[in-house]
Order: sequence, then C-alpha cells, then structure tokens
Amino acid sequence: MTDLRKIKIDGVEHEVPAEYTLMQACEEYGGAEIPRFCYHERLSVAGNCRMCLVEWEGAPKPQASCALQVKDLRPNRDGSPAHIKTNSPLVKKAREGVMEFLLINHPLDCPICDQGGECDLQDQAMAYGRDFSRFEENKRAVDDKHMGPLVNTIMTRCIQCTRCVRFVTEVAGVQEIGLANRGEDAEITTYLEQSLTSELSGNVIDLCPVGALTSKPYAFNARPWELDKVESVDVMDAVGSNIRVDSRRDAVLRILPVVNDDVNEEWISDKTRFVWDGLARQRLDRPFIRENGKLRPADWDEALALAAERLKGDPSRIGAIAGDLCDAESMFALKELMGSLGVQNLDCRQDGSLIGTDGRESYLFNTTIAGIEKADAILLIGTNPRMEAPIINARIRKRWLTGELEIGMIGETVDLTYEYETVGSSAADLAKFSRARTGFAKIFKNAENPMIVIGAGALVGDSGLALMSAIANYMTGSKVVRDDWNGFNILHSAAARVGGLDLGFLPGEGGLSTDAMLSVARAGEFDTVYLLGADEIDMSGLEDTFVIYQGHHGDAGAHVADIILPGCAYTEKDGLYVNMEGRVQMGMRAVPPKGVAKEDWAIIRALSGVVERVLPFDSLSALRDMLIAAYPTFGSLGYAPGAVASEGFDPSGLGVPGELSSDTLKSPIIDFYLTNPIARASNVMAECSAVADTGDARYPEAAE
Repeated sequence: MTDLRKIKIDGVEHEVPAEYTLMQACEEYGGAEIPRFCYHERLSVAGNCRMCLVEWEGAPKPQASCALQVKDLRPNRDGSPAHIKTNSPLVKKAREGVMEFLLINHPLDCPICDQGGECDLQDQAMAYGRDFSRFEENKRAVDDKHMGPLVNTIMTRCIQCTRCVRFVTEVAGVQEIGLANRGEDAEITTYLEQSLTSELSGNVIDLCPVGALTSKPYAFNARPWELDKVESVDVMDAVGSNIRVDSRRDAVLRILPVVNDDVNEEWISDKTRFVWDGLARQRLDRPFIRENGKLRPADWDEALALAAERLKGDPSRIGAIAGDLCDAESMFALKELMGSLGVQNLDCRQDGSLIGTDGRESYLFNTTIAGIEKADAILLIGTNPRMEAPIINARIRKRWLTGELEIGMIGETVDLTYEYETVGSSAADLAKFSRARTGFAKIFKNAENPMIVIGAGALVGDSGLALMSAIANYMTGSKVVRDDWNGFNILHSAAARVGGLDLGFLPGEGGLSTDAMLSVARAGEFDTVYLLGADEIDMSGLEDTFVIYQGHHGDAGAHVADIILPGCAYTEKDGLYVNMEGRVQMGMRAVPPKGVAKEDWAIIRALSGVVERVLPFDSLSALRDMLIAAYPTFGSLGYAPGAVASEGFDPSGLGVPGELSSDTLKSPIIDFYLTNPIARASNVMAECSAVADTGDARYPEAAE
C-alpha cells in the first residue's frame, strides 16, 4: 500500500506519496509549474541548475524541489503539515538570481542558434528571469568539442546541466561524455575528443536545454516555425519507434522522437534520427524499362503493360518477394494479385528464415517491450540487440541497472553496454545449457519471469528450425511460458517482417520460399520475380530471370530490374506497420512522392487492371477495410497482445527436430548504419559507418 504524507502546497493541503519529489508533488497535486534545466524524468537526479527552487516555510533557504522527497519533510512544530510555496516573493527572487547566474556567460547568439524557437533557456528566461544583468566582467569562452558527425557543439552556451553526461552513462551505457574541472573552469567534454560510439547518441540533442548540442546535419537548415510536423512510425528496425517527421515543402529536414512509454519511451536510434538525407538521394522518380542491357525512362502505361505481360505466364515459374520496409497494405494488395494469378511462390522473409507457420506467438516478441522491465533473467540466443534494436538494448540495460536482472548469452561475444554471462556460442551449446545446474543456468531455471530472446538471424533455414525445436523442448515445463507470462521472444530487425507474417505473405501450397526461388532462378527455371522493395537478397541469382522491381531507391533491386515501378518511401505515404511485439501502428504521409512515383498499393491496383485481375478496392480506406476483414489483428491499432493472447500457447510443437549446428551464432547486421536502401543512400549514414570502421573520422590511427 502506498505510503501517503500530508503536505501543504501553496496553502492547500494534499495527501502525496512519500517517495514523490517536491517537484512531482507540486506539479501533479498542486498544479504548479516548476522550471528546471538539469532534471529529467528518465535520468538520475543531479540538482545542478537550482532553477527548481521552492520555499519550505520555516527552512533557512529555498530548496531544490527535484532533489528533496516528500518523506524528507518534517511537520511543523504544531504538528501541521509542511508548507511548500512555489510562487512566493522569495521563490521569485531566487529564480531570478539563478537565471542571472546561468546567463552570465551565455552568448547572445539566439538569431543564429539552431535551438532558437524551441529553447528551454529562452522560454524560462522570459518567464522567470530579470530584464537586466548586473554582471560586468568579461564572459568566459569554451572550446567546442568534437563529438563525431552527428552532434554539433557550441560549448560556450553550455550551462553544465549534465543531462548529456547522465544520458550516455545511464541510458546509452558508453560513458564517453564527462564534466571536467571545477567552478568557473567546469566544462562538458568527450574523453580524448573521440566520436561518440553509441547508436543512441543523437538523443543528447533533444536533452540539451540550451543549444550547446545541436544536430550537425540539420544545422542552419530551417527554423522550427517553418516546418510542417507529422507524427508517424519509424521503419529502420522492427521496434516501431514513434517519430515526428518535420518537413518544409517537399523535403524532410529532421526526424524527432514522440513519447510512447510502451515502445520507445522518448528515445530513438541515430539511424532513425539522421537517415532523412537519404530520402532525397538516389530516388526512383519515374518508371524504367531495360533494353539492350540499359534502363531507359518509360511512362506508366508502357511499364504496366510489359509487367502485366510477364505476369501472365506459368504461375509456377513466377514469384514475389516483399522487402523489409513495406507497409501492410502494399503486401496485402500484392498477395491478392498474385493469388488471383494462381502464384504460390510468395515470401516476406528476405533473410531466408522459415518461421511464421506455427501461429502468431511463434514469431512475436511476446513479453512486449515494456514487459522487459518485469523480467528477472534473460537468455539471449544468436542476437546482438545493440545493433538489431538499440531501443530494446536500452530497455534491457534499464532493467539491468535495477540490480534485479541477470543476463546470459549464447552467441558471439559483443559489447551490449551491460554485463552478461556467456553460456555458449552455438546452437549446439543450448543442449549443454539445458543440462547445466550451476551459474546462469541455475539462475534462469529459478527465475520467476524468465525471458528467451532469439535473434531472427539465428533462425535462418533448416538449422534455424532445429534451433527453434530445441528451444521449445527446453521451455516445456518451465516458467518461460505460462498463462500470465510469455517469455518466448523473437527479436526481428525488419519493420515489415511481422506484418508480412501476419498477412500470410508466405509460400502457398507447393510454393517456394525466398532461398528456393533464388535457387530455381539460378538454375534458369524461373521466368519472373516481383520484388516489392526487396533489396537484401542475393541478386546474382536473378541474372537470367525477368525482374519487376517496385521501390523507391536505386539500390540492389533496381540494379538487376528489367522494369522499375517507382513507389513511395515511408515518409511519403500512409501505411500500417506491425512491430516485433505485434503492435499495429499507422505511419502518416509527411511529404509528397518524388516525380511521378505512386503509392505502392495504387501501383498494384493499377497493375491488376492491366493484367485483367481487377482487385476489389479503389481507395486506401477500401483496401484497409478489406485487409481488416481478412486479418482482424490489423484493426487493433496501438495494441500489443503480450501474454494475454498467449493463454493456451503450447511451444512444444515449434520448429522441426534436427541436428544443432556447432557454428557460432552471429547477428546478421554487419554495419548498423547501412541496413536498408534509405540508409545506404544517406551521406550521414555513410560517414557514421566510416567512423565506426576507423574509430574516428579525424583520427584513423585510433582504431589501431
């Protein structure tokens, strides 16, 4: 039961939880607005800035409300509750004094500062500051620091709130920023002025309240009031981070996080945040047809007519592969079209895995992302969450920091920003782990809420099915899966994967999987393959096959295509996406398509008319109605099924028994920054990749 304490806030008595800080109590119960710079809800308390001072009646001086808890207040001598004032003359004078100190060395460069218009210091100086300064001495200046290709520094603006220090240390877990020196010589710096290596480093830009840390790629591009803002969903990984896309006219200029405690809290990865420049480069903005080995521009009628002609052949020699960035509507439309043509060779699993046929729980992150914070033991199998899903890795670290989580790993040794015990390196080591009775094996067996997290890369091919079967056998009779908890989780790295599996975009009766299609095509026994944004497969197997490529970037698929049908990137269309935990979310259009490109579902609908298999919808809303009628899960926006939907889930039948491989399980992601066509078109991501390879763009010898 919650321990409640009575306190007065601005003359009104309230009962407040004892563990609340005065800031929380005053804002939540007293309705007061408490200014702050150093305090942040998701970081430890520093008490640096003193902007949150309040008056505790009877105390000798104002109190920092972020650092004092309600339980630390003693009653008055007469037994009446402590009285906290948030708007008294003493508080006003104290805040004015603090603001005067904060502005002593701050440069008057608001007209050229990228933080201008959305700056906490500007807002609070107007609301709580004086209109004059008594400081006449020379201002101090601080050298700007090198933090890599993403974060721009103007350190003279810094007020030493240490939000960035606490974020990289506590959330990102890299300990690469610190506060050096004391007093007037104090300054924030990176150790040895090396680039930040965290995949979450861009979040310090949002955290900085004064413009000392700003976005280097966005610098001097626009003012916030010039931008159109649209909330959408990220597709750089399978987390489904909630984002805001800021654009001006037809150009995306930045991407920011949107708070969603169940998914990404308020963080996003650097790839999510900075990939936007790739949206304008290497774009497919018109149809193309290959003649005599070269692509030539064509109009839509000619391109669709040729595509329709190639789709009218033998259905057994035609196939379709959906890529990692596809929305659910386009995959559904393509599946319906191929079904009308009798084509059974469909697959959305570019990575070659064979999962997805054993029920929804067999391929979801069933514990849910927020559910990680209830786990007390996690076994990672063949995954590197730091590369595959940095937001998931940060959530695991958050739970680990409580001291209530133990972590084990079967796979290659990598830096995950938290401690774990290596209990094996290959699938064959799972058998040894299941028989062990000491170390992490004992901890995992005795855990109340154990989790198993399997990397999608570990489930490729027949060996993946054998591993799945072995994991299912290990879970039988354990606490991993029960009515109120499902600790069986697949960590996907592709935004479209779960949506495609939910749709059943899989081989039909007698149909071929991705690897089988490529094998048959390599043997010259395949006529046509339709690539819906598929760029992560071995294109060398398609040299003798007619390739219809529908996508938005001139990447691997376009290089082998005989017909190119230009589609839309995720910022240019409305679409449904399903994240790894089965949560359906809606992406929204922020900018128009490039050139004469069309929305993907509309291209497929037009093609169905030319191929004389007209699909029964003429609008996106009609398509969604048809989609939801066929697959009701797509009608539950924002809902993650979790353990509730797992009641009765029997994992014992998962996979196919077989010999477990002794090869080391490795993450399929080799380069975090270049995992999809948009990222590979981005100059910023290319620079980040180079820094990751060399250690530092300015100091290549650092990698030696």
